[in-house]
Amino acid sequence: MQDAARLEALILATAGGDARAFSDLYQASSSHLFALLLRMLKRRDWAEEALQDCLLKVWRKSESYSPDKGSPATWLYTIARHRALDMLRAQRPEDSLDLGEDEDGATITLDVADDTENPEARAVESEGFGQLERCMKGLLEPERKSVMLAYYEGYTHPELASALGAPLGTVKSWVRRGLAKLRSCLEG
Repeated sequence: MQDAARLEALILATAGGDARAFSDLYQASSSHLFALLLRMLKRRDWAEEALQDCLLKVWRKSESYSPDKGSPATWLYTIARHRALDMLRAQRPEDSLDLGEDEDGATITLDVADDTENPEARAVESEGFGQLERCMKGLLEPERKSVMLAYYEGYTHPELASALGAPLGTVKSWVRRGLAKLRSCLEG
């Protein structure tokens, strides 16, 4: 994504009803948001629908953005992440979120639809994702795995505990420490 000051200016202008600013914000953020949504939802059609919903929410709720509460990219990613989690929760019962394993013990995952355009690869090449990737490498393995599963795959804390074979409190600590380390690294 573009630098924080530019994104902030675009969001604030969008809040004032500036359609051109919204168009520029769309151009600056949609591929990154789509990459996140595709990674979480694992289906292109769902990711496209979620992206449209997110951008509508940005248009309608841009006045709720507050620069003192976080970066514009974080605000945009939070909207996208919440939409993806809502869609995932609507598709599966709360008590059975794990897809399970096949007879060989391999984890069953949903197939990603056609990814020939590979928006995720484009997004990872950007500076923001490069910095995030460097910071993620600085986390301990359990912290990194917990954060990745929680924020990119949409796992809840109980699901993380089950998937990682660790107590719930431990998993919560891994996520909390991992996020604190990421925040420190990204701000530094």
